Amino acid sequence: MRTKILFTLLSLLQFSVYAQEKNPISAIPAPLALNSLPMGDSRTFPEVKLEIPIAKGPFEPTWESIEKNYPGEPAWLREAKFGIWVHFGPQSAGESGDWYARNLYKSDKRAYQNHVKSYGHPSEVGYKEVLRDWNPTKLDPEKLTKIYQDAGARFLMIQGVHHDNYDLWNSKYQPWNSVNIGPKRDLIGEWAKACRANGMRYGVTFHHEYTWWWWQTAFGSDKEVQKKGIPYDGNLTLADGKGKWWEGYDPKMLYGIDLREYKGVDEKAHNDWSPAPAGIFSNHLGYAKWYATNWALRMMDVVKNYDPDFIYTDGTVQGPFTGNGTGTGLKANAMQTVMADFYNTSLQRRGEVNTFSIVKFRKKTNGTVNTEEHGIPADIKKDQPWIAEAPVGDWFYAPDFTYDSGMMIRYVIEAIARDGNAALCISLLPDGSMNEESQKMLKEVGNWMRINGEGVYGSKAWVIPAEGEMINGKLKMLPGGALRNKHAEFKFDAQDIRFTIGKNNKLYAFCMNVPAPNTQIKIKSLATDAKHYGKKIKTVKLLGYKGKLKWKEVTDGLVITCPKNMPFATAVTFKIE
Repeated sequence: MRTKILFTLLSLLQFSVYAQEKNPISAIPAPLALNSLPMGDSRTFPEVKLEIPIAKGPFEPTWESIEKNYPGEPAWLREAKFGIWVHFGPQSAGESGDWYARNLYKSDKRAYQNHVKSYGHPSEVGYKEVLRDWNPTKLDPEKLTKIYQDAGARFLMIQGVHHDNYDLWNSKYQPWNSVNIGPKRDLIGEWAKACRANGMRYGVTFHHEYTWWWWQTAFGSDKEVQKKGIPYDGNLTLADGKGKWWEGYDPKMLYGIDLREYKGVDEKAHNDWSPAPAGIFSNHLGYAKWYATNWALRMMDVVKNYDPDFIYTDGTVQGPFTGNGTGTGLKANAMQTVMADFYNTSLQRRGEVNTFSIVKFRKKTNGTVNTEEHGIPADIKKDQPWIAEAPVGDWFYAPDFTYDSGMMIRYVIEAIARDGNAALCISLLPDGSMNEESQKMLKEVGNWMRINGEGVYGSKAWVIPAEGEMINGKLKMLPGGALRNKHAEFKFDAQDIRFTIGKNNKLYAFCMNVPAPNTQIKIKSLATDAKHYGKKIKTVKLLGYKGKLKWKEVTDGLVITCPKNMPFATAVTFKIE
C-alpha cells in the first residue's frame, strides 16, 4: 500500500513538472456540437512563429536560412544505400497491422475485434491499457543491430513516436512514454547505444504531427450492440484517473482533445486513410500553438540527448503544420525550428553538418531528404536525395505476412537503379523478438549483398535505369505497395535488367532473376550503336564467379554466355568496364 501511495505521489509530482515547467498546455474551450464549425482558411492564415530557443549557429528557423547554410547530402548516405526500418512500438501488441491504436475504436475493423478479445471493450479498456501492459521483454537492440548489419544494412530508421503519441524514450515533454508506462525502458537510448557500438548510422522517426486528427476515433462510441453510445476512453479526464492506475497522467496528453466540432473531422476519422479537411482549428489557436510547440520540443529533446544521424517526419504535403493535407490544423514554422536546432547542434558536436532531415514528400529543398513510400519512380530521380521505404507485410506485425528475400532484394535494386536508397521494415513480434521467417529472409539478403554489394554501396544511377519487357508502353517493374505475396510471386526474366555505376566508376548490370546455365544474355543498351556506354568494353565479370566469362559486343547488344554452373539466388550482377 505504501509503495502504491508513493508511486501515485511521484506520478502527480512528475506530471506537475511536465505541466508547469516544461510546456504547460493551454486552456481548452468547451466543445461545440459535432460538425458545427467550419475549418479556418489555411491559405490566408498567417504562419505562426514558435517561440522556442534553439542551439546557436548559422541556421535560423526559416527555409531560406536552411537552404543557404546546408552543405548538401552527407557522403555516408550515398555510401549506405540500404537500411532497415525499425517500425516498432506498442501497436504491435494488437497483431493487427498498421494503425491499431486508431482502428481499435472502429467496430468494423480487425483491430477492434482483436482488442475486445485480448483486452476488453474500448469504453472500459482502451489504448492506455495497451501501453500499460506492453512489455517487449525480448527486444534486444544489440542483437538485432548485428542481425541487420549481417543482412547488409548500413543505417537504421528507428521509430521514436508513432501517431499513437507515445514516446519511446525518456521524454521530457510527454509523460506517456516508455520509461514511465509499459516496459519502463528508454528504448531509443538502447538503440542509440547499440548503433554506436556497431558503427551503424541511425535516425529517429516522428509521426505525432497529425495525432490530433488521427486520434478522433477515441472520442466516439459504438453505434450498435449493447455498448451503443457509451463513450470510449478518449473522453476521460485527468480527474477521472483518481484512484486508478493512471492517476496523474492526463488522457489529453495521450489522445489529444475532441476536435469533432470542425466539419468533416469525424467523417474523415472513420475513413481508412484520409486526413481531416484542410484548414485551421481556429477555435483552438492557443491549444494549436501549444500542440505545435510540444511537437517540436519532443524532437529537439531527442536531438539533444541521443545525437541521431537524421530525423524523419511523416506526412503527405510540403511539411508539418502547413494547414492542409496531413498538416491540417495549424500553419507554423515548427519544422524549420526543429531543423535549424538540429543542424546547429550537429555543427557544435561534430564540427560539420553530416546529418539530414527527412520531410516526407517535400519538394526539392536543400537540407531535406525525401521518401517514396511503397512505390519507386519509373525514371531516374536525381533532383534530391531520397529513400524508398516499404514494409514486409505491414508497418506493424500481423500473423499473415509473406516472407521472401527475393522481393526485398529486387526492391533495393529498383531503388538504386534510379539513384535512390532503400529502407525496408521487418515487423518485430509484440515481445520484440524476430520470428524465424524474418531471420531466414534477412540472412539470405545478407548472403546476396556479400556477393553483389559492390554494385550497391556507394553507387549512383547510370544514364538509364533499366531495360526489359515493356507492358502497355511502360517498363515492367516490381509492383508498388507493401511487400506481400504478389511481390514474392512477381515474375522477371533474365532480360529484365537494372543498371548502376559503382563508386569505382564501373558499370553494373543486374539481371532481375538468375539465368539458366549456359544461356545467353543480351544487354541491348550496350549495343555498339546505342551510344549509352560510349566506349569499348574491356572486361565483363559475373560477381561471385571466379572463372572467365564468354562475351562479345555485337551491333544490337552485349552478349554474355552464362557459366555451366549458376549457383546463385534471386538476381545476378555483371561488372562491365
